[in-house]
Amino acid sequence: MGSGCLKVTKYFLFLFNLLFLILGAVILGFGVWILADKTSFIAVLQMSSPSLKTGAYILIGVGALTMLMGFLGCLGAVNEIRCLLGLYFTCLMIILLAQIAAALVIYFQKETLKVELSGIVVDLIEEYDPSDEDKRNLQDAWDYVQIQIACCGWTGAKEWENNEILRNKSNTEYPCSCSNRSKDLVEGRGFCNLEDPLNGTASYADWPVHEQGCMDGVEEWLKDNLGIILGVCTGVAVIELLGMILSISLCKNIHSEDYTKVPKS
Repeated sequence: MGSGCLKVTKYFLFLFNLLFLILGAVILGFGVWILADKTSFIAVLQMSSPSLKTGAYILIGVGALTMLMGFLGCLGAVNEIRCLLGLYFTCLMIILLAQIAAALVIYFQKETLKVELSGIVVDLIEEYDPSDEDKRNLQDAWDYVQIQIACCGWTGAKEWENNEILRNKSNTEYPCSCSNRSKDLVEGRGFCNLEDPLNGTASYADWPVHEQGCMDGVEEWLKDNLGIILGVCTGVAVIELLGMILSISLCKNIHSEDYTKVPKS
C-alpha cells in the first residue's frame, strides 16, 4: 500500500473510531436511562423483571467498553501502533459475534419472553391500587403506556375485571387511563366512576374504554418500526465490519513500530 493510501486509511479509521466513541456514549446513556426512567413501559419491566435491570447494566458495560475501544482505535490509528490496532480488531470481532448470538437468543426465546411479560402485566393489573404509594411509580408507568398506546389491559379490558378493588365495587368504576373519553385522561391514573350503572353493577363491556389490548399495540408498533430497527442493526454491523477491515489493513501495512509517537504523560 502506498504512503498516500496508508494516510487515507489511517485518518479514515480515526474518524470511524471517533464515531464509535460517540456510539459508545449513546449506548451507555441508554443503559442509564433504562435504570432511571420512571414514566414509561420500560419502568414497568424494570421494576418487575430483574432481567431488564441486568440488561441495563450490560448496556452500560458495553457502552463503556465501546468508548474505550474507540479511544484505543483512535490512538492506534493516529500513532500507527500495531498492537493497539490488533487489540481493537479482536475486541470488535468479539462484540460482533456477541451481537449475533444475542439476536439469535432473542429470536428463539421470543415466545418465552412474551409469556413472562404477560405474567408481569397481568399481576400488575390485578394488584393495581391507586392508594399504594410503594407501587406508585410502577402503576403510573402502566397508566402512561395505556394512554400513549390507547389500549386497555394486556390482551383486553376484561383483565381489569380481576382487579380486587374493581371487583369489590361490582365493576362500577374503570381505569381512567383506559378511557376513550378525554375528560377521564385529565386525571390519567386511578379509577373513574361509571355513569348510571345498571342495578349498581357493570362489566367491562359497559366501560367507555379502548377495546385493543396493549399486547396488540406493542406488536403493531414493532411491525411499524421493524424496518427502522433492522436498518439500525444492519448499519451497526456494517460499521463494525468496516472498522475490522480498516484496522487489519492498516495493521498489516505498518512495517515497524515507532513508540516515540505515543503521547507521553
